[in-house]
Amino acid sequence: MNLEGKVALVLGSIKGIGKAIGLDLASDGAKLVLTYHDWQEHLDRARADFNAAGCEYLMVEVDLRDQCAVEELISKVMARFGRLDILINNIERGGWPVVHGPYTTEQWDLELATTLRAKQWMLQAALPYLKASGQATVVNISSIAGIVGRSGPASLVFNDGYAAANRGVSLLTETWARLGAPEVRVNELMIGIVETRHGPQTRGWGLLSEQQKQALVEHTLLGRTGKIEDVVAAVRFLVQGADFMTGAVLRLDGGYVLGGEPVAPMPVGVV
Repeated sequence: MNLEGKVALVLGSIKGIGKAIGLDLASDGAKLVLTYHDWQEHLDRARADFNAAGCEYLMVEVDLRDQCAVEELISKVMARFGRLDILINNIERGGWPVVHGPYTTEQWDLELATTLRAKQWMLQAALPYLKASGQATVVNISSIAGIVGRSGPASLVFNDGYAAANRGVSLLTETWARLGAPEVRVNELMIGIVETRHGPQTRGWGLLSEQQKQALVEHTLLGRTGKIEDVVAAVRFLVQGADFMTGAVLRLDGGYVLGGEPVAPMPVGVV
């Protein structure tokens, strides 16, 4: 996909991964719609970075858990740009056991509403305009919590509700790929322990002991946590380099799901 003149809606783009994805898409000529809800202390810096990039963008404050607000957001996109070609579904509440402790009813509901349900509202509102593009793409950003749950070294990192919500995202990805085809490709980027997302530069990471951090790294085959640029490169591939891919899940976790245990030598055998 040639990004020149295309319109990309990037959710959760006030900082971290979302902002980096937006800046990367803008570098190839995409026009941007950027959303934020909390973390407003990062707003001035975000505006400065997008201004410095010289891109055309619209920054919108919106609570994506509100279906009516999502529909209003899409109306603003169409009023400003008249089209929608790319949706980066980057919205979640990454529940940390070490931060939040045991779930309350309110925490559970907030987790599912943010990480799962808001994605549904967004796709539902955006799909007609994405299909009208004729060559559109959706990237659902999810977490390996949907596979590993609250287990092993990640027991301090992934809450049960967050894990359940992320498993649900994979089901939505498959359904949306069917609904969008052939005009819209829908794929999922399932990320592991990455900086600003369950990794360094997060409050939860700072609460872990050095031993607990090391356990997470040792469980990862590549022996490190992910970087924002790793995520940006994967999103770029899904947007521009995966024209024959839809309904797929690309796992970007450094091998965490496989685990860091070594392969045993081949035994001699008894035959």
